[in-house]
Amino acid sequence: MDTSGIDRALEELDAAKHRWATLPLPTKVYLLDEIRSRVGDVAEPWVRAAVAAKRIQPGSHLEGEEWTSGPFALATGAAAFAETLRRIERGTPVLAGYPVRTLPNGRAAVRVWPAKLEDRFFLSGHTAEVWMQPGVDADEIEAHTAALYRSADRHAAVSLVLGAGNIASIAPLDVLTELYLYGAVVAVKLNPVNDYLAPYLERVLAPLIEAGFVRFIAGGADEGAYLSRHPLVERIHLTGSAATHDAVVFGTGADATRRKRDDDPVVPVPVTAELGGVGPTIVVGGAWSAADLRYQAEHIISQKLHNHGFNCIACQVLVLPAAWEQGDALLDAMRDVVRELHERDAYYPGAVDRHQLAVSAHPNAEILTSGKAPVTFITDLDPKAASDVCFTTEFFGAVLAVTKLPGDAVPDYLEGAARFANETLHGNLGANLIVDPATARANADALEETIEALRFGTVAVNSWVGVAFAMSRATWGAFPGNTRNDIQSGTGVRHNALMLENTERTVVRGPFAPFPRTLRHREFHTEPIPPFYVTNTQAATLGALLTERAVTGSAAVLPRIAAAAFRG
Repeated sequence: MDTSGIDRALEELDAAKHRWATLPLPTKVYLLDEIRSRVGDVAEPWVRAAVAAKRIQPGSHLEGEEWTSGPFALATGAAAFAETLRRIERGTPVLAGYPVRTLPNGRAAVRVWPAKLEDRFFLSGHTAEVWMQPGVDADEIEAHTAALYRSADRHAAVSLVLGAGNIASIAPLDVLTELYLYGAVVAVKLNPVNDYLAPYLERVLAPLIEAGFVRFIAGGADEGAYLSRHPLVERIHLTGSAATHDAVVFGTGADATRRKRDDDPVVPVPVTAELGGVGPTIVVGGAWSAADLRYQAEHIISQKLHNHGFNCIACQVLVLPAAWEQGDALLDAMRDVVRELHERDAYYPGAVDRHQLAVSAHPNAEILTSGKAPVTFITDLDPKAASDVCFTTEFFGAVLAVTKLPGDAVPDYLEGAARFANETLHGNLGANLIVDPATARANADALEETIEALRFGTVAVNSWVGVAFAMSRATWGAFPGNTRNDIQSGTGVRHNALMLENTERTVVRGPFAPFPRTLRHREFHTEPIPPFYVTNTQAATLGALLTERAVTGSAAVLPRIAAAAFRG
């Protein structure tokens, strides 16, 4: 391995880090605006490249996944950071217009969604709050936002970002987080799985590259190891699996196990990480109509099969009440949805081996599609079998496990479900709750207690935690408290364009039913079907239009977004 290019890149970043730290705010805002504009220049070829690499059928509505989780997410992230910096520059409170409240449990929370007109077009009926850690009062939050920009001592550092291989916007958003939230210049190495994105991301980030603040470095595991132990690297952020984190932090080989046990890292610098886990979706029983069963079947299958399951926050374990008479009907509706979908290739490396691991442990698994690593259900898992591979290992693919928990009364079931998710399932990145409005109203206190009890970095009620990823003002990451040698789903906060400190989690709430049927449930919104649903036939059109709006800010595109949404 020739390391001279890597050494030179890091030396250039080291020489530029103090200049970045003292760069005037208007210039930093200008760079963000340039990035957003350049997203528009490359969005279409970027999406075409991703569609080809993931072997999505050209012209399929599934192209929408690549629009919303790629160019759209990056453009909205850049815009959100720019808005915060403009407020700081003008002396306007960062949280002006963002409601802050004290929750019944005494926690302070900031509502970060919706805040703008496009928020209501992208995810109508959704809200998101960032909950602060205990001890943070509501009237203290503003004083502790954007600490980097409130101090005269501007921190300067060289950061290494080891990118994810699945979602296109993760690496560039991590670059912006390091630059704008943590004040570090960035060496970024893409994952070999999606390093085809390099030409597009380099064009988008060209202003930062030309100024010496960002460097792309190609390569695989050897280059990653060399970078992570380089003396000029002062902080590291990675996205991937816990095994990847441990290899970076504790090394590989015979001594790695001892190092992890003794918390004796091979890298001397701070490492943050966004890792996967075994994500749960907890269904609360109620009296559901046939339309409710179908809609929520599409919802759960979308949580599982967005990006064909190659998401760190894909639903892996569906939790149902054992006493709920409609549980089997929901599973049947989910099977129907899978059969109606176009078959997809398992493009991500290792998918076949991970699928085999699951079905070998459960020979009665239901294989619902054909091809390699097919969509598979494993039902009737014993929730007391804590060592079951479905509970301990992230499959990162199209395997969905189902378990049923006791509890005749909703509060008892919810208490047991939270305990099961916290204590049995590996990881703590995101958890989903699905509950019809009537049941939610009748058990309001128990529901809120469950949201608080779930120790996950994002909790979504009648939505999918994945939508919080696209809400750039929301926080993104594992529940705080993971240790270096028991990393679970990682440590540290990403996105967080409002630059909040001492955050604990994001709570997303969505509607139980689509418009107009939602009116029967006494919920009011105008969203027929969310863009992330794998059954949304207008997802590609919506993704392209939402990206155009995010890039240009033009109001002229809003009627077309609304029209496409209602055709979905």
